[in-house]
Amino acid sequence: MKEDLIGEIQLELANLGLDGWLFTSFRGSDPIAESFLRGNVETLTTRRYFYFIPTKGEPLKILHRIEPHSLKDVCGKEVFYGKWQEWQNILAEALKGKRKIAAQYSPEGIIPALSRLDLGLGEFLRNLGIEIASSGDLVAKFTVVLSNEMYESHLRALKILEDSVFYGFGVVKEAILNSRQIDEYSLQQKLFEFISSRNLTTNAPPIVAINEHAADPHFEPTKELSKTIKKEDVLLIDIWAKEKNENSIYADITWCGIVDKTGSEEADKIFDIVLKGRDAGFKKAEECSLRDVCGWEVDRATRDVIEKEGYGEYFTHRTGHSIFTEDHADGANMDDFETRDFRKLIPNTLFSIEPGIYIKGKIGFRSEIDVFIAKDGVRITGKKQEKLIRILE
Repeated sequence: MKEDLIGEIQLELANLGLDGWLFTSFRGSDPIAESFLRGNVETLTTRRYFYFIPTKGEPLKILHRIEPHSLKDVCGKEVFYGKWQEWQNILAEALKGKRKIAAQYSPEGIIPALSRLDLGLGEFLRNLGIEIASSGDLVAKFTVVLSNEMYESHLRALKILEDSVFYGFGVVKEAILNSRQIDEYSLQQKLFEFISSRNLTTNAPPIVAINEHAADPHFEPTKELSKTIKKEDVLLIDIWAKEKNENSIYADITWCGIVDKTGSEEADKIFDIVLKGRDAGFKKAEECSLRDVCGWEVDRATRDVIEKEGYGEYFTHRTGHSIFTEDHADGANMDDFETRDFRKLIPNTLFSIEPGIYIKGKIGFRSEIDVFIAKDGVRITGKKQEKLIRILE
């Protein structure tokens, strides 16, 4: 971590009325600390380390004596401990006079991605008279903000993913019109080959699902568990990837189509509700240009539409997730369902809006867009599906 970044963090800590930011990890117990402080460093760590950034003054590294290189690339004064009493005394001294510090913590454990500070250490800090604040907005500001180059990498990946979806629809159309079989797994593999041949990489192959399989939001087709795609089936394709270059940013989209020329009245009706919910969520996100908007508010705006239409029980996951160099990143999620995400939407961050309706054992729909908070406004970074695609049209 460079000294100029420390200065930026300290300025933000002062703006938030905080006396510092405490990181600690034991055998990778805090992935945020590991990523932020250690990056891709492969140094063996089997002992707990601490890193404290005060609002004023030099950062402090508290390291075990047998692992003095745990934070070798991070600036700050180094202090070493062996006995447990030592780290407690060192930390207590470092926090003397401090009243409120940030840590990877969320009140009542409501956001699991942030809830990394263990209860016992939290008790130790509170016994020192420390008030613990959530580092949620700090994490976003200093770990998932995109540079111009990063944003451009996202756009390039997104264009390929959009091409891959329509390539997939075309594969299905050709197979049906020529009376050839194509199943979910085969189509998934073709899509995976399509993006891989275009310099994209991904942490998992795309979701390709029809009808009742699409009612499982995380369905994974296999050779053994794969249905043949037939005329009048509803087809869902969810695909995510990024360029292979370092610091490239993921794109993540979901489109739905029906293997027909005309469509289905019931399918069109349900999918239109999904689209209305998606658009309501985006409209709420746009308000962040005028005021602070939290992730939970976007979810609530989306969910209200779907619940009003009588399908609330079939929308079984959060509305969206933070996107960065990992498809599910450490910024605000659009969530008032699985969690209540109080983190704010901040400039130069990226996230998905992807509501779905899943009627178990029957049919499922999802529409996913990627949204970027630019300094001059909020934008959808790619194409926006406006209706259920007629694959045979």
